[in-house]
Amino acid sequence: MIDWDRLETANAKLNAFTNFDKTARFGNGQLDNLTLGVKANIAVKDMPWTGGMEYYRDRIAKQDADIVAKLRAEGAAVIGMLNMEEAALGAKTDNPFFGTTYNPHRMGYTPGGSSGGSAAAVAAGLCDIALGTDTMGSVRVPAAYCGIYGLKPSRGAASQDGLEMVEQSLDTIGPLARSLELLESTGRIFISFDLLQPIDNIVLLENLGDVDCAPSVLYSYDAATSELGAGASFSLPHPLTRVRYAGFIMSALALTDSLSEILESRPEQLSDHLKNLLKYGAKRSRDDLSEDRKILEETSEAMVAAVQKHGAILLPTTPQAAFSQADQAPANQADFTCLASIAGLPAITIPAGWTSEHLPVGVQLIGAHGNEAGLFELARKLDQKLGAYRPPEFFLNRNRGEE
Repeated sequence: MIDWDRLETANAKLNAFTNFDKTARFGNGQLDNLTLGVKANIAVKDMPWTGGMEYYRDRIAKQDADIVAKLRAEGAAVIGMLNMEEAALGAKTDNPFFGTTYNPHRMGYTPGGSSGGSAAAVAAGLCDIALGTDTMGSVRVPAAYCGIYGLKPSRGAASQDGLEMVEQSLDTIGPLARSLELLESTGRIFISFDLLQPIDNIVLLENLGDVDCAPSVLYSYDAATSELGAGASFSLPHPLTRVRYAGFIMSALALTDSLSEILESRPEQLSDHLKNLLKYGAKRSRDDLSEDRKILEETSEAMVAAVQKHGAILLPTTPQAAFSQADQAPANQADFTCLASIAGLPAITIPAGWTSEHLPVGVQLIGAHGNEAGLFELARKLDQKLGAYRPPEFFLNRNRGEE
């Protein structure tokens, strides 16, 4: 039984959901009695399919996205649509048209982006599972900021049907949950786990690519490294800041193309912030773009070679913990998460520790293409040793009727 009054009251503080479907019902299957929230750029039949954009505010999906249909068929009650960054290009989930979403671990702080509504809703207990989308870290960054678990599947492993995309080669739908077990069981419903290659070794990025990380992030990363007994290290051919920027340029160019009609006919229905981000792609020269593509290709090759040789890569999920929505987003938020996206590799983020201000931080494991099963096996070992998950004080317990 879903207590919609309590759910709406709790959501009013976070603004994680933009729309509820009060006709939602539980079914029979692996996800029986579990609630599912869906990021607003993924189609849910008879619900607004906005992509976080004013232009699509009144667009209603005619059918479920393939992944939504599969999860619904396994018994999940699809209870509504989740807030996100406008057009999924951004880092805070501070949407000019659908409002600001807050982190349940600290009101006024960001849950991350672009799947901020997904992470905030799961972390706060507003739903059991959520779907987000990951272009360069948009599942994993919010999951880390909100202290939960998130999966970015291998490129091509999850259907893109019913997804309002940013960049086709980078985008993937991924689940978020409050336990690794539920994350894996959800993922298995829409991703093939046929390959199980045990992962016995991990490899570390030398000097963490010289990315400036907060002390709490380094402390938690070192703890994870010690638990897994890491030894070998590898390096990348280009600075992480440059790699992330090249990925951003490709995303901006692809999104500019898909939004061209809106930009021409109804530009006032796109925010100035989004239009300014899109201009970065248009400013690149032919030579610049050629260099961007070369950087992405060489980085992908280095990442694939590292996991093929060593099994998995361990990295911090983000260089910092969540920050105030009033602050400008750090440019380096996706320096670590962009790597798995660019290389098309699966990645799992798990809670790894806490700052002195009681904000969660995460670490991520990146594995070989198609080896989600092996990556989950390794993640379970690490998660059991770290034991870093804890719910926020602001938590809605649907089963016990407490908040």
